Amino acid sequence: MIPNKYDLIVIGAGASGLIASIVAAQNNYKVLLLEKLPKIGQKLKASGGGRCNITNTLSNDIFMEHFGKNGRFMQDALNLFNSSKLIEFFKNIGVDTHAPDGFRVFPSSHKSTTIISALLNKLIQLNVTIKCSQKVEHLLHKNNKILGVQTQNNKFYANNVIISTGGLGYPTLGSNGDGYNLAKQINHTITSLHPAMMPLYTKESWVKQCRADTIPKVSMKIDLKKAKKFKAKGDLIFTSKGIRGPVVLDFARYIIPFLELTNNEVPILINLTNDKNEEQIAKHINQQVQNNPHNTTLQHLESLLPKSVALQLCKIINIDENLTYKHIDGKLKTKLIKILTWTPLTVVGHDGFKNAMITRGGIDLKQINPKTMQSTICSGLYFCGEVVNLDGPCGGYNLQWAFASGYLAGHLLDQNYK
Repeated sequence: MIPNKYDLIVIGAGASGLIASIVAAQNNYKVLLLEKLPKIGQKLKASGGGRCNITNTLSNDIFMEHFGKNGRFMQDALNLFNSSKLIEFFKNIGVDTHAPDGFRVFPSSHKSTTIISALLNKLIQLNVTIKCSQKVEHLLHKNNKILGVQTQNNKFYANNVIISTGGLGYPTLGSNGDGYNLAKQINHTITSLHPAMMPLYTKESWVKQCRADTIPKVSMKIDLKKAKKFKAKGDLIFTSKGIRGPVVLDFARYIIPFLELTNNEVPILINLTNDKNEEQIAKHINQQVQNNPHNTTLQHLESLLPKSVALQLCKIINIDENLTYKHIDGKLKTKLIKILTWTPLTVVGHDGFKNAMITRGGIDLKQINPKTMQSTICSGLYFCGEVVNLDGPCGGYNLQWAFASGYLAGHLLDQNYK
């Protein structure tokens, strides 16, 4: 008997790797799970601010649309393991879930440790061998077939290997591109990699005066002809250096690639008035003036925006906010209506991968069989989760993909390599 011989080796103990190990072990495979950090599930532990938004309630078709042009790649994985089946899976291992807003699904405890503990208990029950503090440095392969892996101090053998190492986001939680480097060893193509789902810096400094307020239902778009199709909506928070909040986290995945193409300046437009257009805003203000003719312009604007934001927009177009509205020059009123409809900002930077929740880009999907998640280059090699070129917005999208792709990969549907 060959020492250190397994049916399957899983590299990376995040969401996709944990569930892949469980599924394979349930199918009577002898599984080794390797994790380079001292503990499993560290990025999963931090997800959703520690609350772990595991999925959402969308249908498969609408879910895939949120991943853009590559979304249809997920169809086989989602057909096998959609949100309902994921919820059922966790219920069967002792985790109750709920969707308090009717959309995002959390463990009822709202603690990611509940998810991790349940997965770990299941791994132990299934006799999966877990080895932490083991960094895989090389894939062992010959004649386009996988043979095993080499860590910093050992070799492990298997005819099936799953790479579930995540991307480049939050390197302190284990994601620093190991999977890409391993894939390159067998000539897999890696697409351009960008940090995503993160706060953004703006050129405009007035934003730091508005940090006290969260603005709901903000619409955002890129003010470039070649990027008109990219839009997002959600809550926005101003910071000392720029903007953050759910709408920014979602939109960062579109904006950041354009930074490299535009000398690190991307103009954006944000609607802070719940999608009111110029006509609706003008009508709203006129109604306010009619009801309270002696109020200042700032007081009227406070019915649309937080006071701090309204004050800054007045300053931008040189309006005396203490004047009554009827004393404001007509041209300035026009400018005010326009800036209330679409407020311009200029994105100039970000914190890079150290604070990015996910990575945009990854292993080229053309080199992965979507029905099995197996490499089309090397038999017995599989990929799942964030390491492949798929990323979605906030709201349980990326974890659902991680679990679904891991579940599919763990089945090792091509039985010729056992």
